[in-house]
Amino acid sequence: MRRSKLISAEEAAGLIQNHAHVAIMGSGGGVGEPTHLLRMLRQRFDQQQTPRDLTLYHATGLGDKKSIGTDLLATDGLVKRDIAGHLGMAPQMAAMIADNRIESYNFPQGVISQMFRAIAARQPGIFTKVGLGTYIDPRLEGGRMNDRTQQCEQLVRVEQIDGESWLFFPRWHIDVALVRGTTGDLHGNITSEQEAAILEGVAMAQAARASRGIVIAQVKYLAEAGSLDPRRVTIPGTCVDYIVVDEHQKQTCLTEYDPALSGQSRVPLQQIQPLPLDARKVIARRAARELFPGAVINVGVGMPDGVAAVAAEQGVLDQVTFTVEQGVIGGQPAKGVIFGVSYNAEAYIQQPDQFNYYDGGNLDLAFLGMAQIDAEGNVNASKVGPLLTGCGGFINITQNARRVVFCGTLTAKNFACTVCDGRLHITREGSVRKFVSHVEQITFSGQFARKSKQSVIYVTERAVFELNGDGVVLREVAPGVDLKRDVLHQMDFAPIVPSDIMTMDPQIYE
Repeated sequence: MRRSKLISAEEAAGLIQNHAHVAIMGSGGGVGEPTHLLRMLRQRFDQQQTPRDLTLYHATGLGDKKSIGTDLLATDGLVKRDIAGHLGMAPQMAAMIADNRIESYNFPQGVISQMFRAIAARQPGIFTKVGLGTYIDPRLEGGRMNDRTQQCEQLVRVEQIDGESWLFFPRWHIDVALVRGTTGDLHGNITSEQEAAILEGVAMAQAARASRGIVIAQVKYLAEAGSLDPRRVTIPGTCVDYIVVDEHQKQTCLTEYDPALSGQSRVPLQQIQPLPLDARKVIARRAARELFPGAVINVGVGMPDGVAAVAAEQGVLDQVTFTVEQGVIGGQPAKGVIFGVSYNAEAYIQQPDQFNYYDGGNLDLAFLGMAQIDAEGNVNASKVGPLLTGCGGFINITQNARRVVFCGTLTAKNFACTVCDGRLHITREGSVRKFVSHVEQITFSGQFARKSKQSVIYVTERAVFELNGDGVVLREVAPGVDLKRDVLHQMDFAPIVPSDIMTMDPQIYE
């Protein structure tokens, strides 16, 4: 007779030893995050000063930018090294990285999620072109995010295969995997019926087992052994050592349970609040002009997620398919802190499978943000001064999509404008220029894009630029905007200015 795998959260935290390598499932906004286990781990450390010097692995950013996620572990002595796909959801942990209090590697979200499968199969690691020419490339920064980590070993190297350069990430070792589902039975089988994304729980669990580690699953409900529908089991009991029940587990940091986020119902998208007419909506409207029927799309967090909102407003959402890297296909991507989930999704797949699709060049369009752009067409979206966000799925997506549309204002910090009567009126110029001589960190390589003949444009509220073989070309200017004063004099480099610059459609500003 098989034993029950049910234990308390306090007992689970006690299973994690000093120097353990801990993989944590989850996505920003508390999606799929085993928050109760993280909270108990921090409580144990505060009371006993153990475990110490953990190495963390997580494919996405964990947290809500306030209090959960890896911010629960952001205290001196508990964590030695953080290997993550994204850092922006946990500002306290990001501050520790910026202050050189822990070691930090930031790798593409797709690489990390696929790495769990490589570990599970005891493969040597991950070979990929994702990251070549960016700060992930060891010939640049090797994904090391602070000075302290510059003294540490390289975790990625360049290999030549048949005369081509590839990045190779050797596989890691995992002592503990912390995963999550909705319901678990006493044999450890886990279902995910109320989860807003499946993520990579089974791959992470298998990776820990292949490393002779343990797997602890957090769930909201407990079921009798054998009572779960086997077709709904997302992590089988053979991969789970212990189950912890958290009766207060939330679907996201904003929702106890919204069936429209987990596929149990569909809501009228008209009830979602439309965007106000401002710079963000102008950019989203211009970017949405790139949509075409049948397109498969990825949309990023922040400024770009307005494209999906505009598509819904314009009644074309059912003509295209929006996707997000967490494995959600179809519907309308949610905005803000719970970005990574969607309303009225058509399918939920595992995150590594989503990145297989992306890396295979199947995205027609990708809409992503931009913090800095330079004359080579490079984009920085991962690190500006002391602000650390990391790349998330940005590199996988932008490097492999057929057409990339970068979205953002021309200047930042205190920029203000009004939009009316088919014109843009700049009332206060931003004090920070986004179009700079050299980006601080290369998250998107213009050189790699030109070499692969990728189609790339940069959409702002007042101008549209295109990347071609010669550099960054100015293609469109907004009505009511002075070309020299409002565009060229707000850039640190001179773009190529052709004689046939177009005027952006006034309807965008109405």
